[in-house]
Amino acid sequence: MIYVVATVTLQPQARQRFLAEVARLQPEVLAEHGCIEYTPAIDQASGLARQIGLRADVVTIVERWQDLAALTQHSSAPHMLSFRQRVGELVVSTSLQVLSPAAP
Repeated sequence: MIYVVATVTLQPQARQRFLAEVARLQPEVLAEHGCIEYTPAIDQASGLARQIGLRADVVTIVERWQDLAALTQHSSAPHMLSFRQRVGELVVSTSLQVLSPAAP
């Protein structure tokens, strides 16, 4: 299994528009071979001392994939290319963390 944490920093006031596009995209991604989870998330206040500050212009997408091959195919899927074009002006930057489960 492969985990992906995609952190998307957005232009000010663009989060709702971006999330609407992600909602439009999500069923197509979930239908991809090897996709287990594709969930957008926003920062939640918790009161925990170690939590970083809340980020109003960030969306984190938590993903789980069957394997690296499925993730690689996802990155070049036609609906992803179209999505990137639709949200391009909203996005300041994107960073990815690609992880695999650690052996105990």
